[in-house]
Amino acid sequence: MDLGVLRKVGHNEQVEVTTPLIITWHNGKSRMVGYFRALNTYAIPDRYPIPRIYETLTQLSQAKFITAMDALKGLHENFLTDIAKRLLRIIVHCGIFEYLRTAFGIKNAPSFYQRMMNTIFPEELSEGWLIIYIDDIIVCSETW
Repeated sequence: MDLGVLRKVGHNEQVEVTTPLIITWHNGKSRMVGYFRALNTYAIPDRYPIPRIYETLTQLSQAKFITAMDALKGLHENFLTDIAKRLLRIIVHCGIFEYLRTAFGIKNAPSFYQRMMNTIFPEELSEGWLIIYIDDIIVCSETW
C-alpha cells in the first residue's frame, strides 16, 4: 500500500474472482500476492512478440561492452482502468484491497510491458544497440 500499488476498498464492495496467495521465499520471507489463475483463463491472449533468446544472444555476441539494467517492479508503473481494478480485488482478513497498478501474475502483463517499452525506444531498438526483454534493458556498445 505504501508504494501506491494497492488500496483498501469498502467492505460492501464485491470481489469478483481473485483470492490471495502467500508465497514464502527460500530466505524465509513471505509476501501476499493475488492468485489470478481463474481470471487469466478468461483473458484474451495478447500475442505481442517477446524477444527470442537466440536472437538476443546473437546481438550480445557482437558487443564489446554490455550494460544490463533491471526495471525493478516495472509492471507497477502502469495504472489500471476502473474495470481492471474491480477484477483485481483481493479479500483478506483485514479487508478488501484492489490493485491500482498492473499486478504480477496477470496473463498479458509481460506482453503489455514489452509493447510499451518497444514503443518508447523504437529508434534505439532498430539501431541494434539496445535490447529490451520485458523489464530487462541491455545496452551493447563497442566502447566504454
